[in-house]
Amino acid sequence: MSAVTQPPAKLEKKPIKFSNLLLGASLNMFEVTTLGQPLEVVKTTMAANRTDSFGNALARVWGRGGVAGYYQGLIPWAWIEASTKGAVLLFVASEAEYYAKAAGASDFIGGISGGMAGGVAQAYATMGFCTCMKTVEITKHKLAASGVKPPGTFATFMDIYRKEGIRGINRGVNAVAIRQTTNWGSRFGLSRLAEQGIRKVTGKEDGQRLGNFEKILASGLGGGLSAWNQPIEVIRVEMQSKTDDPNRPKNLTVGKTLRYIYSTTGIKGLYRGVAPRIGLGVWQTICMVAFGDL
Repeated sequence: MSAVTQPPAKLEKKPIKFSNLLLGASLNMFEVTTLGQPLEVVKTTMAANRTDSFGNALARVWGRGGVAGYYQGLIPWAWIEASTKGAVLLFVASEAEYYAKAAGASDFIGGISGGMAGGVAQAYATMGFCTCMKTVEITKHKLAASGVKPPGTFATFMDIYRKEGIRGINRGVNAVAIRQTTNWGSRFGLSRLAEQGIRKVTGKEDGQRLGNFEKILASGLGGGLSAWNQPIEVIRVEMQSKTDDPNRPKNLTVGKTLRYIYSTTGIKGLYRGVAPRIGLGVWQTICMVAFGDL
């Protein structure tokens, strides 16, 4: 008697509902308010101060106000960013992944397609000015170290807007777009690839639902391995930093910034902050991929 084979799992399209958008915003708010912002602050500090070790960066952040220093830039910029980009990511990534799979793509390629589309949408629709202002908040203490009293949050925002307009507020948005595209393309794609591996190990290759721990494990692996693009993040931080360096080129582009960082700190400078970035990638992917699927 031949074994009964189960039909492949039917591809289902997630409905477009306000509750799904609210879920994305809520998950991103949870992520940034818990571990996300402290890891972001340490990562950005190391990327901006490329001679700092991990321990020196922790001490530098602590010196800004103890525990509060690790949440610098959370209110309002990180909250504004999280409440919008989370909804955009889950909605766009879900739609793009569905249509990629409907066209015959594998789970891996579908995940990459969805993540890349969601990342681009995030960067240009919601993240540009928020990411810029978060970086300004974290790096403006370089001014204080040189004896200049840094202005307040909204004073800084208005000063940049008066001097440089919308372009100034969105400085580095192209680097943000490259980072987000590669970030979420890798995170979704590698998470789906890890899920396939877990299915083979656990014998769930016929479409059975993965357990919660298995989903979290796959997302953690996908998020951690996606830190390969750290040079893009270091370039983004430098472009948005309030550093006052006479040797730094004016009107920075991605290419100019890459050459400047390489000339001053070499290849190691392009990977400063990769350790907290791995932790951040794991946590963000668990929140937005695993929790989003549960």
